[in-house]
Amino acid sequence: MTTAQKTLIVPMIIIGSMFAVLGFALGINAFFVPFVKEAFHISITMSYLVMTATFLAFVVFGVPSGAIIKKFGYKRGMITAFLIMALGFYLIAPAAKIVSFPLLLLALFVSGMGQTLLTGAVNTYVTILGPSESAASRISLMGICSKTFYAAASLMLAVFMDLTNVQIADTIQPFYIISGALAALGFLYYFAPLPEIKAVGEDESDNNSEVSAYANSKTTILQFPHLLLGVLAIFFDIGLEYLALGSINDYATMLHLPSPENYVWLTSAGMVTGYILGVILIPKSISQRSALLASTVLGVVVTILIVISPADLSIYLVALLGLANALMWPAIWPLAIADLGKFTKTGSSLLVTGIIGGAFLPLLFGYVADMTSHQVAYLVCLPSYLFIMYYALSGSKIRLK
Repeated sequence: MTTAQKTLIVPMIIIGSMFAVLGFALGINAFFVPFVKEAFHISITMSYLVMTATFLAFVVFGVPSGAIIKKFGYKRGMITAFLIMALGFYLIAPAAKIVSFPLLLLALFVSGMGQTLLTGAVNTYVTILGPSESAASRISLMGICSKTFYAAASLMLAVFMDLTNVQIADTIQPFYIISGALAALGFLYYFAPLPEIKAVGEDESDNNSEVSAYANSKTTILQFPHLLLGVLAIFFDIGLEYLALGSINDYATMLHLPSPENYVWLTSAGMVTGYILGVILIPKSISQRSALLASTVLGVVVTILIVISPADLSIYLVALLGLANALMWPAIWPLAIADLGKFTKTGSSLLVTGIIGGAFLPLLFGYVADMTSHQVAYLVCLPSYLFIMYYALSGSKIRLK
């Protein structure tokens, strides 16, 4: 291990723990989808609003979060994110006490604001923490932390909340605990040894590098087409990722399978497997762009198989979508912020707004499932995989001279 690699260990461990918290926070949605459907006696489509509420925050708060990071730096931005998330999850308790679905959605929106800020900070931080060509490998390593704790959220909530005997009051105690833990973590991270770092060319006094020359020739973030297309790619990627993660427990419930809250572990296991492959193979054996292309091809094939296979088999193919989705975010993010120079923080905040895809695609899935069936509804994945395939082949290479 080189000296440079050794210096990355402590920051990577700290950032990895933050990715774990992000995964846990988003994993709450996977458990809530079938839970609120019973607790509030609403339709499948309405139940997926819990994901819409969280991800809507990413487009509303995406640009402001970039301004916060630019003004206060990555570390203070991360700490602020934890406090906002703590407030959001705290509000779930009063929503349960008065049995108010709108207040529950507001609480998830507020927690989503914190997740927006944290997502932009940690992903950009880990991207520029080391060599750009291995950024997808580092993000994949972080993804292992994230998706393991995404599934752990269902396991933890199942201790307090029973999907087979839904009681809305059961949400009060666990979310007081979660809120307190997040506030405590924010305090502890204040003392964490995380150095402030900058991307290549981000220092506006640096006019010598090739990246600086390219970025300095631009007057607005809208002059980077590979970034703008990257926002769309993130939109579709997050929609796909959280559709697979957020729908599998609900699908298992509809099929009357035992312990439906545990099926999210299968999708998470598929994603963790993909992340491990990313850590091992990128960039030694495969480039970030090639990994992205292979992921989309697998996604198209698996989606078609889900629709044409028997239902008792297709639910396990949904888990295989986790493998297909795993390396898309780790590959898209560094490809999209490449060569942004002094626009890097602004670009990362714009990328974060693409996470709104996690609000729309699952909601579209819920609507189609209401009209047809869960199995047929997975067809909504196909256009998303095809766009990301285009981004891998062409969109990520476009540069304005």
